[in-house]
Amino acid sequence: MRPRPLSLRRTLLMGILLPVFAFIVINTIVLYRQALDAADTAYDRTLLATAKSLGEQLSVTGTGDNVRIESALLYSALEAFEADNRSRIFYRVNGLKGEMVSGFEDMPPWRTDSTQKNLYAALVHFYNDEYRGVPVRMAVLLQPVSGVYEQGMATIQVAETLELRETLARQILIDTLWRQAALVIVVALVVVIVVQRATRPVRAISHAIGRRSENDLSPLPTEGAPRELLPLLDATNQHMQRLSHLLEHQKRFVRDTSHQLRTPLAVLKTQVQSAQRGDIPPAQALDEIGHTVDRATELANQMLALAKVEQLRQEAGAAVVDWADVVRNVALDLSPLIADRSLDFSIATQAAPVRAHEWALRELCRNLLHNAIKNTPTGSALSVVLVVDRHTAALTVRDDGPGISLALRERLFQPFATEQNQAPSLSGSGLGLAICREIVLSLHGEIALENRTHQGQVTGLDATVRLPLADPSFSDETP
Repeated sequence: MRPRPLSLRRTLLMGILLPVFAFIVINTIVLYRQALDAADTAYDRTLLATAKSLGEQLSVTGTGDNVRIESALLYSALEAFEADNRSRIFYRVNGLKGEMVSGFEDMPPWRTDSTQKNLYAALVHFYNDEYRGVPVRMAVLLQPVSGVYEQGMATIQVAETLELRETLARQILIDTLWRQAALVIVVALVVVIVVQRATRPVRAISHAIGRRSENDLSPLPTEGAPRELLPLLDATNQHMQRLSHLLEHQKRFVRDTSHQLRTPLAVLKTQVQSAQRGDIPPAQALDEIGHTVDRATELANQMLALAKVEQLRQEAGAAVVDWADVVRNVALDLSPLIADRSLDFSIATQAAPVRAHEWALRELCRNLLHNAIKNTPTGSALSVVLVVDRHTAALTVRDDGPGISLALRERLFQPFATEQNQAPSLSGSGLGLAICREIVLSLHGEIALENRTHQGQVTGLDATVRLPLADPSFSDETP
C-alpha cells in the first residue's frame, strides 16, 4: 500500500514549525546556561567578599621558626553572608606552611589543577567541588599577611552549598520555559493562520475543478490568484484548451461522419433495391453500385485521414524528412492518372529537409496533386516545383484549370466545401483541401491558392505550400 502523500498545508506547517521549535529549544538551553553563569558570577562575588573578610582578620605573630598566623574571626560572623538560611558557608585558613589556622579541618585541599575559567585576579580561584557529600562552590584566596617582623601568604578556602543557586536556576528555567512556550504558541498560531490564508487559493481552485462537469473545459479564472500559482493555472488552461480542441474535433468528426456517410449509404440501399426489383439491367446496376461504393470509400478514407492529422498534431518528436523525395514518390504513384489525361507534366525539386511525419507529407502532396490532375483539362500542362530559400521550402502545384470562384474562396478550406457548378476536380466530398490545411497548420506552415490570369481571364490555379526547414543552412544555392 502506497503511503498517503502529505498535504501542502501540513508540509508548510512542518517545514516552518519544526525548525522554529528546534531553534527555540536550543535558544532555551543557551539562555539557561547563560543565566547560570550570570548567577555564579554574582554569588562568587559574595564568596570573594567572605574570603576577604577572613583575610582581614589575620595577623602574623612570632619570629623565626616560631612565626605563625592567627585569626580573630568567629564562625558566627559568617552568618551575615549566608542568604536566607538556604545555603551554608564553610571555611578553612591555612598558614604560611600549610598548617591549619582556623575553620573546618576536614575541608578538601585546594585543587590547583582546576581548569575552570577565572574572571578575577590570579590570587583568587573558583571551582566546583564536593564537601561532606554535598556539592559546593569553592573560592580560594591567597591572602598576603604581615607582622612587625615577618610576612607571608595565607590560603583562605570558602565553600558555599548550592541550594540557593539551584533554586535560582530552577526559577530561571521555569521563567524561560514559560516565555519560550508562549513564544511557540504565538508563532504556531501565526504560522497556521498564514498558511491557511496562503493555501486558500489552492483549495478554491481544487473545489472549483471538483464542482465542474466532465464536459466543462473552460479556462480556470486567474484573477486574484497568487503569483506562484499563475504558471500552474496557465499550463492547466493551455492543457484544457488542447483537450477542448480535441474534444470538439472528435464531436465534429462524429457529426460529419454520420451526416456524410448517410447519403451514400442511402443511395447504395436504393440502388440495391432497384437492382433486386429488376428496374435496370444488372450490368448498369452493378456499375452504379460500384461508383457509389467508390465514392463512399473515398469519403471514409478522407475522413479517417482528417482524424489522423489531428492525432499527429498531438504527437511530438517527428523525424526530419526530405520533402523532395516525398514529392517525387507521390508523382510516381499518380503517374497513371497523369498519363490517362495526357497531361504535359513537369517536376523540379531541391533537397528540402523538413520536420514532419512522412505520412502527413505524402497525404498533403497526394491531395494537392490529385486535385490538380482532376482540375486540369486533358492535354494541358501541369507542373510541380519545390524550391528552398534561407528558412523555408515552397511547393507549388500549377495547373491550367478553371481556377476557383469568389464564392468558393470564402469557404475553400472548410470541410465538405464544394460548388455544384465547379469543375470535376473540385466536386466530390470537399475534404481534400481541408486535410491539406490541417496538415500545413500542424507543421507550422502556410497554404495559399491563387488564380493565374491573363488579360482578365483565369488561365489556371497555383497551389503553394510553405514549410519551415529543419536545417536553416540550406539556401537558394542548394542543388
